Amino acid sequence: MSQSVLVTGASSGIGAATAKHLASAGFRVFGTTRKPESLPPGAPAIEWVPMDVRDEASVSSAVSQVLAAAGALDALVCNAGFGIFGSVEEVSVDEAHAQFDTNFFGVLRCLRVVLPGMRERARGRVVLVGSLAGRAPLPFQAHYSASKAAVDALALALRSELHGHGVSVSLVEPGDIRTPFNEAIDFSASARSVYAPRIRRCQEVVEESLPKAPGPEVVARAIHRALTARRPRVRYPVGPDSWSVPCGRRLLPDWLTLRLVRTHYGV
Repeated sequence: MSQSVLVTGASSGIGAATAKHLASAGFRVFGTTRKPESLPPGAPAIEWVPMDVRDEASVSSAVSQVLAAAGALDALVCNAGFGIFGSVEEVSVDEAHAQFDTNFFGVLRCLRVVLPGMRERARGRVVLVGSLAGRAPLPFQAHYSASKAAVDALALALRSELHGHGVSVSLVEPGDIRTPFNEAIDFSASARSVYAPRIRRCQEVVEESLPKAPGPEVVARAIHRALTARRPRVRYPVGPDSWSVPCGRRLLPDWLTLRLVRTHYGV
């Protein structure tokens, strides 16, 4: 019998690549989306479930639907998320709250509904999609970086809490990845910012790096490894900076790391 997996945010980018990859590997994939009616045709191997991770009732209903269809859930991939671009000074508290509501509290809502069943069965795999930005925060992406740093801390604490319960937790950390998530960054509001020239330089770096970045399939393969490894690792960094960022954070003092980040982004 194939293993069942729930992938949040599966309609595009990393989530879509992950759902497709896991389905081709023999998993029974349940993919979540906020707008099932807008899904393109051609994904018959994925069973779509409406879910908004910002709504606790929606999360509970979606998981109940999956359990009714599959009987049990073997794995959870928390991928749903988005990023906002702007300065700490100018991004509103409401915008920052919305960032955390999806990227952090959305993960928490899913975990609270799924974990009891996994723990009772003493079996399960959980993969949280973080970001290397959670370890090396990016200028003018402070809120996104902070939300992913929170996911990082959540993953490590949860792994310790579930030790001995048969449920493993891994953190997959993409760096620069060529996805609609990155390609759709809206810089328009930043043109009116007091930081506009510096933000423009950051934009140019992002635009130059994306064509050379790997596609979301590399992240999907890392998630697959985390779900199938005999002894899943705590972290799976992915992308061209998957070696330099972790090593730099371990070996370099903060002041030097920040200087390198500023130099890279031209700020």
